[in-house]
Amino acid sequence: MIQIKVDAATRERYVKNVLEVWGAASKEQAARGRQWYRTAHEVADMMAEGDVRTGAGLLAALSPQTAWPLNVELAKAAYETKEPTGHLGDALAKAARILAGADPAEVLPMDRKTGHFYRCILDPSDADAVCIDRHAHDIAVGEEYGARERGLGAKGRYALIAHCYREAAQRLDELPSTVQSVTWVVWRDRLVGTSTRGTEFNKSV
Repeated sequence: MIQIKVDAATRERYVKNVLEVWGAASKEQAARGRQWYRTAHEVADMMAEGDVRTGAGLLAALSPQTAWPLNVELAKAAYETKEPTGHLGDALAKAARILAGADPAEVLPMDRKTGHFYRCILDPSDADAVCIDRHAHDIAVGEEYGARERGLGAKGRYALIAHCYREAAQRLDELPSTVQSVTWVVWRDRLVGTSTRGTEFNKSV
């Protein structure tokens, strides 16, 4: 795992790694990345019959270790049946609380991945939210970690990587979530060796 407290040179290296992957995006990859959270917002809105807050909360709560198509399937089923299933106990408990009327912002860890994922889906124009998953981490540090532990459950480590995306976004005059989603598409395409699976936004850490 990377150190939580790093010097300015290391932070700058992480920012440049993000900028490098951003610069490698094709027009098609950039378009897919820019659309990603807007599409997710629409999914949340339709799934929860206009209650986008609940829809986004369910998607976020049921996102860990889950590829996007299954994530959507589980969230839709949970909303329709009012009984979340198909995930681990902690995720199911969070989803159940959201279904019972709890504010997702009071249920989800808002300083880490699922909280930021919720914010990005709820409001794709959020100028601060940035979802740091395993791929976003690897992009910033410049290395594919595979099955190695990244330690993104640590608030300080998450904040460090998120800061680097915000810095990159400021230099590009883009939203942090846009920088994350576009670079994610590029990175994922490299990993799978094809551009046909980039929308399978696996949010596992």
